[in-house]
Amino acid sequence: MIVPMTKYNIVLFAQQKEDFLNKLQDLGLMDITITSWEPNDDQRELILSIERHNTAISRLKELAKDENFVPGEPYSNGSEAYEKYLEASHNLDTLNAEIAQAEKDAAELKAWGTFNPEYLEQLRESGVILHFFSVYTHEYEANIVEWTEKYNIQSISEEGGITYFVAITGPDEEVAINAQEIKAPSTTAQEKEAEILKLNKEREPWLKQMARAAASIDMIAEHGDTEKERLQLSQAAASAQEEAEGSLVIMEGWTPSEDSAKVEKMLDEYPNVFYIKSRPTPEDNTPTLLKNGKRMRMFEIIGRFYSQPKYGTMDLTRWFGPFYALFFGLCLADAGYGLIYFITGLVMRAKLPKMRDLANLITVLGASTIVCGVLMDSFFGVKLTGWAPLAGLKNYLISDHMFYIALAIGVVQILFAMILKIVLYTRRFGFKYALATLGWFLMLLTLLPTLADVLDISVPESVLVWSPVKLGILIVGAILMLFMNKPGRNPFINFGSGLWDLYNNIVGFISDFLSYIRLFAIGLSGGILATVFNDLAVGLSSSIGVPVVQQIFLIVILLFGHSLTIFMSSISAFVHPMRLTFVEFYKNAGFEDTQREFTPLKRNRKIDNQNKSN
Repeated sequence: MIVPMTKYNIVLFAQQKEDFLNKLQDLGLMDITITSWEPNDDQRELILSIERHNTAISRLKELAKDENFVPGEPYSNGSEAYEKYLEASHNLDTLNAEIAQAEKDAAELKAWGTFNPEYLEQLRESGVILHFFSVYTHEYEANIVEWTEKYNIQSISEEGGITYFVAITGPDEEVAINAQEIKAPSTTAQEKEAEILKLNKEREPWLKQMARAAASIDMIAEHGDTEKERLQLSQAAASAQEEAEGSLVIMEGWTPSEDSAKVEKMLDEYPNVFYIKSRPTPEDNTPTLLKNGKRMRMFEIIGRFYSQPKYGTMDLTRWFGPFYALFFGLCLADAGYGLIYFITGLVMRAKLPKMRDLANLITVLGASTIVCGVLMDSFFGVKLTGWAPLAGLKNYLISDHMFYIALAIGVVQILFAMILKIVLYTRRFGFKYALATLGWFLMLLTLLPTLADVLDISVPESVLVWSPVKLGILIVGAILMLFMNKPGRNPFINFGSGLWDLYNNIVGFISDFLSYIRLFAIGLSGGILATVFNDLAVGLSSSIGVPVVQQIFLIVILLFGHSLTIFMSSISAFVHPMRLTFVEFYKNAGFEDTQREFTPLKRNRKIDNQNKSN
């Protein structure tokens, strides 16, 4: 559900603004409206600092994943850990760049072998000039005779189809050789390799410093949160509207109605503050806060991939959640894969309490997949009914009827979404504004048996008969949709608009209706792929004569095949039900989104407690 909000317009003296906002941040219950905010230099620096903190956390997490990583002793606080990270990161980046350049130089210098660069200078002083060249070997071989007639040529090496050579001339002699001339090397590959070793030793203390920062990653994240709090406070202060020549400021704030008593107590106790309490209006940009029970809160994770519902509309989380779980199960459609999800979810619930909602979601999706997999007769691509104790399941399988079941589920969800839209419009604008949707709903309801007959779905003959009641419902629905699409408008304009809506609704319904075929297609493709890997594993391994090798080969193919299948099928099972939810269901339910979530001024209590203890 969408939590009811209370609006506060607050007036106070300008000199109180900073202290007042700090009090609100301590309270942690009010979202201050940010308007016309342009960051100044300090705020831009805060934004950059937040981005650097995020980068630091990502880099340290990657470092911690390395199998050779050994965590160091954590730093005493987040500020120190972050500063030490920045220092180590900067120096490591510089050293890594120098090592990369040295490795590149060493690779290029290897072609010239071992020599003493000082001898080159001594030769130059004595009038002997060495010109260094590289050229494709086939060109070298084609021109070496001609070049040798003019110059003293000495081949040095040949690597990767490139020949490296020198031409020896006098001090004033020009060299006309069609090859890439290279600047005379001032060092050797051996010296560069020694430089690389030296640079790697210089990295060691910085790597240890990074290891300590990685062990302090939680403190760095908390320090980043304080930067976000500072930015949030700065934004709120900058958005306050100045009045009375700058002596007063006006702010707009929002708080959940259930917490309004706590907010008003703070406002009443704060000196020289005047406030007006009111309910949100449709014109307000009211922040949205969702609050669902334990059973449905997990599906908020899915909803956040799209957007939050606009305040004053309807939170569809509880309504799309069961459908999404069902769709996921039908798309993955294998009891064995569902068992993996189910066990993973249970383990996450036990080991990762901070990820309880995600763990619950994975568990529910796994349970749905197990049920759908059993009804689809698939356990890691093996037919369950092939096992004698489960042979009786044949009477309950849905695999042969999945095409029609997918379409039927689509009709149910679309009609259910339209009912929600009728309820929503009635609640927001009044029942008369929901009449057009009600009319379209009644028309669909009466036409469904005919649609089923067209699709060759067996329905009782009595349902197909056009009785006076059924015909009357259809006519009433048509009148409502054609003449009540905008109450109070000219009936002729409404009729023309209604005809256009009728065309759009028919085309839209057919498109939405057919979209649910994906439930059948995706589930079928995953099951076929699993069966193919099973047959492939058995077929290839049976040709191996050694039993032990045969079993190993069989297991390897099955592990690879089913890992690939569950990965690909899981992506489809995650994305396509989401698409059905956000397009077909949301559209027919009249979903309206907002970009403003409830984000109260608040302070990190954990950091405050650490500061007090320090």
